[in-house]
Amino acid sequence: MIISIIIVVMSLLLDGILTNFLPYGVGDLSLFTPLTTLVSIVIIYQLFYQGHNQKQYLIISIVMGFLYDLFYTNLLFFNSLLFLLIAYITIFLYKQLGEGYIKIILHVIMIIIIYELVTFLCIIIFNLVPTSIDRILYKISHSILLNLIYAEFIYTIIKLLPKKYKKVSIN
Repeated sequence: MIISIIIVVMSLLLDGILTNFLPYGVGDLSLFTPLTTLVSIVIIYQLFYQGHNQKQYLIISIVMGFLYDLFYTNLLFFNSLLFLLIAYITIFLYKQLGEGYIKIILHVIMIIIIYELVTFLCIIIFNLVPTSIDRILYKISHSILLNLIYAEFIYTIIKLLPKKYKKVSIN
């Protein structure tokens, strides 16, 4: 569990660092949109999948969504609920598809699309900022590359961990 928390916290910090170096503004859509915290939430489920300890995974997802809200979006509890939804979708996809390199890549792509579409729908429903379908399609297509590279990096790190770190104990 400590390894998963370290990975997610480092991803949260990396989100902020990459956002500073890859500018994203209302009139200036960046070539890459980092969603490293979301990607790490998806990838670390492998550490909980073997131990069948989903409660800790869901708690980590909610807490990281709350921290993401506090640090980056200023929409209190929005990403907490959205990360919880993503965690449930991740659990469902792992149970249906299993784990594997290609399945993880497809899984991350689906999660990024779901996250961006739900965010887009909330922006449209509550009329937070003016946006269009062209912008959301641009943002989805340009965020997938960077986040897939990061997902492969985290996936490789988790696969190279010794087995004693992959065990999740129930305390």
